[in-house]
Amino acid sequence: MMMNKDSKIYVAGHTGLVGSAIVNNLKQKSYRSFLLRTHKELDLTDQAAVHSFFERETPEYVFLAAAHVGGIMANSKYRADFIYRNLMIQNNVIHAAYLSGVKKLLFLGSTCIYPKDAPQPMTEDCLLTSPLEYTNEPYAIAKIAGIKMCESYNLQYGTNFIPVMPTNLYGPNDNFNLETSHLLPAIIRKMHLAKCLGDKNWDMLRRDLNKRPVEGIDGNASEEDITRILYKYGITENRLELWGTGEPLRELLWSEDMADACVYIMEKVDFKDLIHEEKEIRNTHINIGTGKDSSIRGIAQQAKPIIGYRGVIDFDASKPNGTYRKLTDIRRLRNLGWQHKVELADGLDSLYKWYLNDLNISDPANS
Repeated sequence: MMMNKDSKIYVAGHTGLVGSAIVNNLKQKSYRSFLLRTHKELDLTDQAAVHSFFERETPEYVFLAAAHVGGIMANSKYRADFIYRNLMIQNNVIHAAYLSGVKKLLFLGSTCIYPKDAPQPMTEDCLLTSPLEYTNEPYAIAKIAGIKMCESYNLQYGTNFIPVMPTNLYGPNDNFNLETSHLLPAIIRKMHLAKCLGDKNWDMLRRDLNKRPVEGIDGNASEEDITRILYKYGITENRLELWGTGEPLRELLWSEDMADACVYIMEKVDFKDLIHEEKEIRNTHINIGTGKDSSIRGIAQQAKPIIGYRGVIDFDASKPNGTYRKLTDIRRLRNLGWQHKVELADGLDSLYKWYLNDLNISDPANS
């Protein structure tokens, strides 16, 4: 079943990093019939509301990009939230898609589904072969349940639900909240704030905190309060602190590349294309990544000249590293005909420019 330009497409989570990139990609490809709802308009953890939406709007194609997400700090602190909310979102949307006769659904998970000690690079077949990384286990279990739900509905009901597992993503509309952000936006914002402190650029600091307050401290706070809250997050005039040893390796994928892969799969790949054995059909999900990784220390060093930060970067080895390495094996995706375009250096530069533009600053040299 092929999408046409007037197909009714529901993108769940369209305001986030992943969903917004998918919507933009679809628009660039001239799709024009979108069903978009914010969290306030449709709470995906509310089963009755979700079923009512699907019955009323009858979407033909669904991108399930909505999720409750966060970095190591958030995953460690809010374990119940991560498993409960993600299971509720997935269960409600996938089941409603089946009941309403959706032609095709793409479920977005994460490569944290793979075991902590999985062979590198990680193939789709290493799922459930050994224990998960403890810090994000609740989130990973929810995403594994989503994979199995898609597979099970396909096998029992003949649906066409495809799970895809993107690697670590970054890009426009990323989460730069210091309390909950992922690796790359945390590095970029911490480095930007440390640069501003070192340059005594209080106008820029206040503008940044007005846009994204930290624990209630915004740009109207005193210099003392701003300095204190930034210090709590390891940001000072001449140094910044990142969690862990800096040695773990991370694969990073530009969100617009990820979106392009998702639309490509929605247009060209069906569940039947992913079945390789008739006896036990499992692990039909698709890794989405670059097949390349860098150390966290190396990524931070690569960001320094882009941001113009001249201070010291320290690593707090008392904080968790997360999984040491989780590089995706992307042969399945390449065999299906897709490959990434944006390399890390270009992506870092583009993301920092986006961040400055979001603060109404056009030129990094003026920041």
